[in-house]
Amino acid sequence: MSAPNPTINGTLAGAPVVAQILEPSPGAILRRRIFGHVGLVLGGAFLVLIIAMALLAPFLAPHDPLDQELSRKLIPPIWHDSPKATWEHPLGTDLFGRDYFSRLIYGSQISLLIGFAAMLISGVIGTTLGVLAGYFGGRVDMVVNFIITTRLSMPVVLVALAVVSLIGNSLWIVIWVLGLLIWDRFAVVMRSSTQQMRNLDYVAAAQALGCSTFRIIVTEIMPNILNNLIVVATVEMAHAILLEAALSFLGLGVQPPAPSWGLMIAEGKGFMFFQPWLIGIPGAALFILILSINLLGDGVRDVTAPENQN
Repeated sequence: MSAPNPTINGTLAGAPVVAQILEPSPGAILRRRIFGHVGLVLGGAFLVLIIAMALLAPFLAPHDPLDQELSRKLIPPIWHDSPKATWEHPLGTDLFGRDYFSRLIYGSQISLLIGFAAMLISGVIGTTLGVLAGYFGGRVDMVVNFIITTRLSMPVVLVALAVVSLIGNSLWIVIWVLGLLIWDRFAVVMRSSTQQMRNLDYVAAAQALGCSTFRIIVTEIMPNILNNLIVVATVEMAHAILLEAALSFLGLGVQPPAPSWGLMIAEGKGFMFFQPWLIGIPGAALFILILSINLLGDGVRDVTAPENQN
């Protein structure tokens, strides 16, 4: 009789390990892709920090962002070699004596609110038009193409400036104006993606089984164009934030004394050669927020569609 195989830690020597037999689970593969994508990790981490800063603003801000006191105006940040610099105002104060750190924290609320709300409004409009045009084709496609062409013929910034100057420039007016103006990219991308999907076998099978048009679009078309929708949504969210900053910089966006980052840049532009941190700090915050959103969108698309990575 042959001697029994020796065991190591309770397993037969030479026997294959379970991990070598079983393939990784879909969840393990997804986690590996997520944490292996540097852009996704960095973008998601910075965006989570900014969102947390916006949500916890009442607890993080050391001062009221609207509190003015001219006796403490233009205090430099703590990294400046100046006797006026103090940890009570780590990022200094503006020309009205308002704490810059507190205004920066509360400004993240305005940027995120405008970006998300405008993206949601434009996404609903553009996705609906694009999917209908791509799925039905024919006259529906011609009408939607005409609407898209008409919209593309109008410069967004000029139209937004004209509308805001005529109607008013409150926060919600800015949100609706931007949401109703930046839906064209959603429509173009969703139309093209839907045209690619409508002739595939599983869509034809659903049609042959008698599924309703609504069910086919929701269950067969939308899940397969979700990756493109995510990328466009992040791009448009960043676009809306930049447009709001531009409008506020020109004086037709969020009005003072609200702590908008674009408005902070506008208020500090007259001191850019003497106190450059007045525009550098909100400008850097805008840059980090836009970059984080774009990195997150591209990373999510790469992770969920790895076969299309460059």
